[in-house]
Amino acid sequence: MAYTLDRTYEERIRRFSSQRYGLYLAIVSMLMLFAALTSAYIVRRSAGNWLEFELPSIFYINTVVIVLSSITLHTSWHLFKKGNKAGYRLLMVLTFILGITFLVMQYMGWQEMTAQGLYLQVNPSASFIYVISGIHAAHLIGGLGTLIVAMAHAFRLRFKVTEIRKHRFELVIIYWHFVDLLWLYLLVFFVFI
Repeated sequence: MAYTLDRTYEERIRRFSSQRYGLYLAIVSMLMLFAALTSAYIVRRSAGNWLEFELPSIFYINTVVIVLSSITLHTSWHLFKKGNKAGYRLLMVLTFILGITFLVMQYMGWQEMTAQGLYLQVNPSASFIYVISGIHAAHLIGGLGTLIVAMAHAFRLRFKVTEIRKHRFELVIIYWHFVDLLWLYLLVFFVFI
């Protein structure tokens, strides 16, 4: 009987490790995608016919929103581990709202660019901003999907701090923090390169 329990525990540990490995592999592939895009940006910029313009100011405000979303999600994680069900749920919902707010503000930033005459096809500089920030927004939508699943667990399952639930929540946090840090990198890249 003890052998079966140990074997099941080992299988769960192995599954956790493979899920985490898969997430890290996906993150590395996303990093390669954005490294390629930002490298192409640098190469194309040096080729000439490049229109210089300032990023919409809403992109900076958006940065505060996404950083706040990481803070609320991480705090939710700590409240979950402490057994504070109400705080954990509330901050998870707030994180979701902040994620949606980021997307809405991103769209508003794109609208601000078009109001300045910076359309997708006008100049490569504007095109790169639209494409790179759009791909980031798509990854954020993926993060919102994982948050929806995490919120379903938070509100539908009986509240219990287990290793499986902690592991699932950790995966959501790792991905969300990655998307957050990726945006910070992109903003710094666009401003200083």
